[in-house]
Parts: sequence; C-alpha cells; structure tokens
Amino acid sequence: MTFYDIYKTYSWDSIRQQIDATTAQDVAASLAKSKRSLADFIHLISPAARPFLEQMAQLSQQLTHQRFGKTIHLYTPMYLSNECQNICTYCGFSLDNKIRRKTLTSLEIEQEITLLKQQGYDHILLVTGEANHTVNLRYFEQAIKQIRPHFSTLSIEVQPLEKEEYALLAQLGVYAVLVYQETYHEEVYKHYHPKGKKSNFRYRLETPDRIGQAGLHKIGLGVLLGLEDWRVDSFFTALHLDYLQKTYWKTKYSVSFPRLRPAEGNVKPNFTMEDIDLLQLLFAYRIWNEDLELSLSTRESELFRDHSIGLGITSMSAGSKTNPGGYSVDQDSLAQFEICDTRSTEAIYHLIQSKGYEPIWTDWNASFSNF
Repeated sequence: MTFYDIYKTYSWDSIRQQIDATTAQDVAASLAKSKRSLADFIHLISPAARPFLEQMAQLSQQLTHQRFGKTIHLYTPMYLSNECQNICTYCGFSLDNKIRRKTLTSLEIEQEITLLKQQGYDHILLVTGEANHTVNLRYFEQAIKQIRPHFSTLSIEVQPLEKEEYALLAQLGVYAVLVYQETYHEEVYKHYHPKGKKSNFRYRLETPDRIGQAGLHKIGLGVLLGLEDWRVDSFFTALHLDYLQKTYWKTKYSVSFPRLRPAEGNVKPNFTMEDIDLLQLLFAYRIWNEDLELSLSTRESELFRDHSIGLGITSMSAGSKTNPGGYSVDQDSLAQFEICDTRSTEAIYHLIQSKGYEPIWTDWNASFSNF
C-alpha cells in the first residue's frame, strides 16, 4: 500500500464542504485540545478560524519555542541546471519556454561553493529542472561528491527517482529530499502538467513513499499555493504527512509554503492567497503538528518574512538565486521564478538576531547517527 491508496478514499469536494461547514465552536474546541487530529486541522484552516488568529499566533509561538527553541535555520538554494523535459504552465523552466538552457560544470560548481561558503552557509539545497537524459543520477552523483565535503548537510529538489536511486544518494550524504505535489487535485493536475514525466500524477504522489523506503533523514512536502483552493490542497498535504509519519516514523518532515510567483510564460494564480491566509496556514500546521519543520523562502516579501519570525517558522532561505550559476557564474541565466525578498544573507542574519532569535547554519551532522 502507498499513500495513493489512502488518497483515493477521500473526495476533494467533500473536504471543501467540511471546511466550509466548520463553526466557531468547532475552532474553539480544537484550540482547547492538547493533541489535535486531521479533523482539527480542517477547523484551523477554515474561514471560521479567522477571528481566532491572535490566539492561534500566540499558541503557534508557544509550541514552536517549546519544540525548537528561539532558533531559525538558514539555508540557500544552489541551482545546478534549468534544463527540463516537462511542460509546466507555471514554471520558467518549462520545456516550451524558449530560453537559454544551462547546466553547471564541475568548475562552475566549485565557484558557487566558494562564494556560498564565504557567506557562511553550511546547509544548501541543490535544485535542478527535470531533465532525465542530461541532469540524471550520474550527474547528481558527481555533483554531490564534489559539494558534500564542503557542507554539513545537503538537501535536494530534483525529479522523482526510484527507491534504489534515493538509497544511493543517501549513501553519498544527501540529508533530505524535497518533492512538491504542486496540487493534490488529480483532475486538474494534468492541465498544469500537459507533457513530460511530471504529468504522471500517481508516480509523483508516491515519490515520498520511495524516499521513506530508502531511509532518507528528512522529507519535505508542499503545494504551489495559488494553483487550486489552498485550504483543500493543504488538507491533503496534512493527510499525506500524517500517513508518512505513521509509516516512516524514523524520518523527519518539513513543509514549505511556495506561493505562485511571476515566471517566464507562466499562468496567473487560479486562487489568490492573501498574506493573512498564509499566516493562518502557518499557525494551523504548527498547532496541529508540533514536530513539523516549517520553512519560508524568499518568494515572500520582506515585510511578511520580517513578521513571520517567531510565529512558527523554523527555517528560512536568504540571499537566494533561482537560476543556475546565479551567485557567481552566470547571473543573467533565466531564473525559475522571481524572488521577492532580495536582501543579502548578512541582512537576514542580523534581522533574525534583532528579533531575539539565533540564526543557525546547521542543526544536524551525519556523525550524530552513530550515537
């Protein structure tokens, strides 16, 4: 059995109806509990929870401090390639965009490593488009062997792989794999992904199962907020996390909150998610699951990121470039999407300190597994 079998027992429209039917009494009852279920998560993301946001913010902060302390983990993405064989209507790397494609060489990777280490980073996220014939397992092996000695932890966000391939990457020192379903609405998923391997909804949905079976330290999930109803998509993300935590209980989990941002040739958001909606969602995840790592990227504005510190977020990217070689090699290559918070790593570091939090470069090392 995989998560797909669980997923098929739920109805998108039924979940939406449950969200809309939530009352203020339901929300109050969920907030009063010490342990919360998926039914409580539905209450916390519902429109009925809006009047409770101040209470939710305080509880989210309290639970975050209890579990993670007053720390924010800093990371940054290193884009290795913008080659892609998929057509995704919201992405700048989409195959149908006539852009200059670039994949970093070993020498160019070394230049990026040097600059990121100078900025203080000890955890980076390796990102590529999904080009199975060129940016494939062999390329990942070579890149990881080159990059891993310079950083305590490496995470990857690449095309879905097989269980055996994930196991190999784990042996090479990959700490976490991020894989976003984009939307859990199966019927419209094909509309957003009309061509390429990514158009296979079930294969992508079962990717975290393969990662869990391979024994990776952490799995990151999320949806692209704006493609479909954020409340329903977020419920299915929580359902997925609930299944994974019960099935692969030795693995850690994180959630990211990418909102649809401008990119070359992309679609406009189908559903608008306001800042207040995103805050509500952050609070709901923290209150529902105290152990989840919650990550916020530079897609968000300076103002939003400034005020999110202390309200549930445990990790943030900083100084991000979303194009291959964007830090030192090829600053004009096409980015995957536009970032919003363009402040330097140093500025974000001092911002976190000014809020009374400790910015940390890494919170895990492979040697810890020996204890």
